[in-house]
Amino acid sequence: MSWEQEYKARLCSADEAVKSIKSGNRVVLGHAAGIPVRILDAMVANANAYTDVEVVHMFTLGDGAYMAPGMEKHFRHNALFVGPNSRKAVEEKRADFTTVFFSQVPRLFTSGAMPVDVAMVLLSKPNADGYCSFGVSCDYSKPACENAKVILAEVSPNMPCIEGGDNLIHISKLTHIVESDTKPFVLPKGKIGDVEKAIGAHCGELVKDGSTMQLGIGSIPDAVLLSLTNKKDLGIHTEMFSDGIVELVKAGVVNGRKKTLHPGKMVATFLMGGQELYDFANNNPEVLMFPCDYVNDPQVIAKNANMVSINSCLEVDLQGQVVSDTIGLRQYSGVGGQLDYVRGASMGHGISIMAMPSTAAKGTVSRIVPFIANGGAVTTSRNDVDYVITEFGIARLWGKTMRQRAKELIGIAHPDFRGQLMEEYNKRF
Repeated sequence: MSWEQEYKARLCSADEAVKSIKSGNRVVLGHAAGIPVRILDAMVANANAYTDVEVVHMFTLGDGAYMAPGMEKHFRHNALFVGPNSRKAVEEKRADFTTVFFSQVPRLFTSGAMPVDVAMVLLSKPNADGYCSFGVSCDYSKPACENAKVILAEVSPNMPCIEGGDNLIHISKLTHIVESDTKPFVLPKGKIGDVEKAIGAHCGELVKDGSTMQLGIGSIPDAVLLSLTNKKDLGIHTEMFSDGIVELVKAGVVNGRKKTLHPGKMVATFLMGGQELYDFANNNPEVLMFPCDYVNDPQVIAKNANMVSINSCLEVDLQGQVVSDTIGLRQYSGVGGQLDYVRGASMGHGISIMAMPSTAAKGTVSRIVPFIANGGAVTTSRNDVDYVITEFGIARLWGKTMRQRAKELIGIAHPDFRGQLMEEYNKRF
């Protein structure tokens, strides 16, 4: 049987496909912008047929209707990363949270800790050999499929085809195929204000020509990219990149010539941004996509010379403990790949940066604090933290005494809070 015949044999409607989901199943949903909208909508519409279906994913875009109040009998979300569409459900105890490093999510599926009954993903149209691309979301989506009993694939011509790296699956592996015109979700660009510009400029001071970069998404990473326009021969090895990278590639700033791992290539595990980004990545041989247990493996990251890791955080105490995913007892986001890159950069003798505005809540709360909030969880330990940057400057903590660390951090705190922080400094030292 040819692959074209196999494809037709697996073709069905979304309503037919979701009949493969049984009560008590664990369903792993594709990640970030790569959500299979039509199949997911069919699952929610068929909710009365299910009891206790566990829906597992990290960050996703979309409304998350399976997490809405009243769906508890049918679906229970298990968040590996809390996002805007899942935050309320987790807070109201209608959903669970499992903390895990991004690099280790595939091991949940392979180790038996979290067996996969059903994987639900969005794929590109098949190529001439019958292989579909995971497009903008390879990450844990491919490992989930490789370990699932049932794969429900939504195939769309609007999913970018990215074949480089390890981002393909043959249609013979798919249980059901649903054709659609679904597009990856598009994110608007973040607003860059004076604070973000100042933080970006400070980060740019630490980036040398020939560095390999890891950046996230949002106004601070976008501001960092604006500060790099005068750099040369930058490379990309990152869990994700967005639109700003495209501009630097077009300007010749990012070319990967000095990369020591995958030279000349941009390496990521997922993409999220605007349509321009997705068009750029489509059939682009310079973009390599691999699962997150490769891209985010600290030992792999360490193979990149001159690695620069830039991540955001919520608060830092005077010891240098970094809190990035909780606000007190409130689970706000997740660990994600922050520590993967902090440790990978360190192992490869690169640098890692925690970048944040000096205040929150419209300037009423300092993000540099004497003690982390009651119930807060440390994301990056004081032993791992390297640089901390706010709009007021750069603090280098690695290799510093507790006294020196506190002084460095107070120096980049907002002036309105430095007096309070100095009072605590004087009590301790």
